[in-house]
Amino acid sequence: MDTKHYVVDRDKPDSKILSEAAANLRSGKLVAFPTETVYGLGANGFDEQAVKSIYQAKGRPSDNPLILHIAAVHEVEKLTQNISANARALMAAYWPGPLTIILERSKIIPNAVTGGLDTVAIRMPSSIVARELIRLAGIPVAAPSANVSGRPSPTNADDVLVDLSGKIAVVLDAGPCDIGVESTIVDCTTPVPTILRPGGITLEMLVETLGDVEVDPGLVSNNMVARAPGMKYRHYAPIAPMTLVESPYPENQSILLREILQALGDRKKVGAAVSRETAALLPADVQIAVLGSRLNPAEYAGNLYTMLRAFDDTDVETIFAEGISEEGLGLAVMNRLRKASGYRIIKK
Repeated sequence: MDTKHYVVDRDKPDSKILSEAAANLRSGKLVAFPTETVYGLGANGFDEQAVKSIYQAKGRPSDNPLILHIAAVHEVEKLTQNISANARALMAAYWPGPLTIILERSKIIPNAVTGGLDTVAIRMPSSIVARELIRLAGIPVAAPSANVSGRPSPTNADDVLVDLSGKIAVVLDAGPCDIGVESTIVDCTTPVPTILRPGGITLEMLVETLGDVEVDPGLVSNNMVARAPGMKYRHYAPIAPMTLVESPYPENQSILLREILQALGDRKKVGAAVSRETAALLPADVQIAVLGSRLNPAEYAGNLYTMLRAFDDTDVETIFAEGISEEGLGLAVMNRLRKASGYRIIKK
């Protein structure tokens, strides 16, 4: 398959290009498109076979549910039922934006979208390109991240092409994504709204809006039925095995240095995904990816996937990553680092 690559302006995208991409979606083909979080791989959310082709293109397990993307709030009414007051409060506060809400599904949604669950994940992205594409398509767009399953999510179109060129019809390129990690997922079918995946809308923001919010214990476990995208299976991972150091600062620096020196002593080629503050302390023969300041989780999030992918273009044999505080966006960053490391974690 010849994958078409179109560059579009993120604020004023060419309507002819988007109309062509929308026509591809309606006809059952796959289109990669930018959002404010990461690039998504879209299919017609009403077309069972088109949705199944997402799993095939990505090599994604079929029990890992997808998110339905919509262009306007009112569209959620026909896709779901029994919408709670908490869900409506979240829509009013954070849509369009990086928040996905779990609701009871309606019968018109194919099982392939939900992984067989009685619930469905819905999001209205703030990206102008994404929303206009969905509006022109006239359908909800089922879309996980536009990468091979298990790999770091793409935050630019070049990474999409590396993973999916020749497998999908169109890639819409609007430059790098703003946030860099996926949307927050909140289950609003539970008595207390529950975070299933941390992301661009932080726990602190949700608490301020709703008052009472829980964090699902499955975020730190790998044995579960996937209630939402990203909860099951190894995700976001570079090719080389990665170990995450979670100790508090500055103890983490001495632990990182100890582990790196040991690996170098074993004649391994070492990579390190670390803060700007720690990078200066590491040996010169380490392949270093600076994620940002440990005091700026937004910077960490914005660089995370690009830096993890960059290791795949090197000859490193093992990678060590530095954790940060879980306050604010740090909770999402740490969730991604834990998944990327396959829960290989050192705390002391």
